[in-house]
Amino acid sequence: MKTDWKDLLQNSLSKEDKKEIADIQAKEAEKPKPVKKQHLRIELDKRQKGKIATLITGFDGTTDELEKLAKMLKVKCGSGGSCRDGEILIQGDVRNKVENLLQEMGHKTRKI
Repeated sequence: MKTDWKDLLQNSLSKEDKKEIADIQAKEAEKPKPVKKQHLRIELDKRQKGKIATLITGFDGTTDELEKLAKMLKVKCGSGGSCRDGEILIQGDVRNKVENLLQEMGHKTRKI
């Protein structure tokens, strides 16, 4: 039976060292993974009974990443909104603010 070098290392460590390694691994797992840079479209949406909203489309990622980005944008803009089907809807005309925030994050944007 072959032994893995990681198993040998774990067997040679003391309990304190194992605890430190576990703490470091837990901190690494807590760090948010960087969102990949994307090309996003920012448009003005007037479909809902004359109410104006900013619509961000073109997001390609998991729903968790979409929800985190939507929450951050809603907090920074100070308004409500929602996210579904790869789109983020923010209440009000906040296209300039959203564009600046997304560009600071490294995304490429196109305002329509």
